[in-house]
Amino acid sequence: MKYKSLLFDWSGTLVDDLPPTLHATNEVLVSYGVPAMNQEEFRSRFRLPYPEFYDEVLPGVPIQDLEGIFRTSFKQSPVRVSVLPHAREMLAWCRENEVRCFILSSMDVGLFTAQAHDFELHHHFEAIYAGVIDKRHRIGDILLEHGLEPAKTAFVGDMVHDIETAHHGGVDSIAVATGYDPVARLSGIGPSHLFDHLGHFREWLEQSVCSS
Repeated sequence: MKYKSLLFDWSGTLVDDLPPTLHATNEVLVSYGVPAMNQEEFRSRFRLPYPEFYDEVLPGVPIQDLEGIFRTSFKQSPVRVSVLPHAREMLAWCRENEVRCFILSSMDVGLFTAQAHDFELHHHFEAIYAGVIDKRHRIGDILLEHGLEPAKTAFVGDMVHDIETAHHGGVDSIAVATGYDPVARLSGIGPSHLFDHLGHFREWLEQSVCSS
């Protein structure tokens, strides 16, 4: 088995929440007199840790003042969050093959908890770390806390910050092109592997099992 444990990002990796995130972000911007962004502009400018993004687009506005508007607008978005194709199959495969799964996400804890239970995905994860502003600061502690072997662990995500987090933790970085960062940006930072979606990642893992 190539990996014994996988840390998953949530947004853009297991679920598609880009439309409601864009809607909520634009509600925040407009409330402070800043023009709304289209999806292309948002994807080109948005980054994690997200306070850095808001420091750029709304300089001087405390992040605490924005979060309430964001959460309310996210819930009111006309486009709802959905589970990405291949996500359920990926998690089921991990369970069948005894791959330990964890969540490491910047997603607001309340929003994450509601989504994970609504989609009935929470039971797939041994532990959940949501609301983590800078994932680089937590990955090392998570590895130690759960006795995860870095050489047998990977972090799966859709953003440059996820790849940087994997590098910081000394684990493989698995980038998927289903979320926020464009492929060119992902490939430019050198992930261990880059896949179009989780289905291709699962197929690659299946091949590694067969060849071992």
